[in-house]
Amino acid sequence: MPVVIGKLDTAHDSAHPQRAFLFEPGHPVRFDAAWSAQQRWQSSLLADPSAPEAVWILQHKPCYTLGRGASEEHLHFDPLDPPAPLYRIDRGGEVTHHLPGQLVAYPVLDLRRRNPDLHWYLRQLEQVVLDVMAELGLEGQRLPGLTGLWLDNRKVAAIGVGCRRWITQHGLALNVDCSMQGFEQVTPCGLSGRAVGRLADWLPGLTSAEVQPLLRQALAHRFGLVWEEEAR
Repeated sequence: MPVVIGKLDTAHDSAHPQRAFLFEPGHPVRFDAAWSAQQRWQSSLLADPSAPEAVWILQHKPCYTLGRGASEEHLHFDPLDPPAPLYRIDRGGEVTHHLPGQLVAYPVLDLRRRNPDLHWYLRQLEQVVLDVMAELGLEGQRLPGLTGLWLDNRKVAAIGVGCRRWITQHGLALNVDCSMQGFEQVTPCGLSGRAVGRLADWLPGLTSAEVQPLLRQALAHRFGLVWEEEAR
């Protein structure tokens, strides 16, 4: 169910905060179900440019996703017999692993209301994660030429987006307290020799439930969103 959050100061220059529905399922969601929901909302925004935007913050049932043009060489298993469902999807980037304990945010936003620039949007998503980590007393890092966030050279957040006529899909995945075992089945994001981590490695006992409100607030602040009470 969507939740209501008070109006927050915006991190961009818009004088008019945007209405958005926030969906926060209380259980892990199949990837294809979340993907279909994003596609439907994207289509509604394409049909009606004045329609409200939407954001999903959720956890997925275990799965792997491959971006447009991603190489199956980064899979350490037979793609015809994967250890968890495998999806080829319409986002940028290489292979990503999703599972419970990882918070995923899917903003379906109209970038024309802010800045129609995908490079700008990727940096804003990175800043959302940096904002969350700063609230936890952690200093996240960007690495030159790479998309995502690191702590002590271990990647804790992956980012990959899709966009049609400046309406976004997909988003970010932040490892909080997930199992790391499934990441051994792939070369995450196609980056050989780069370790993957989770926030709980630095803050033992940290849970996704504690981090989710911080992610919700950071998204609202960064993109100038005011959450709606209930969805249509």
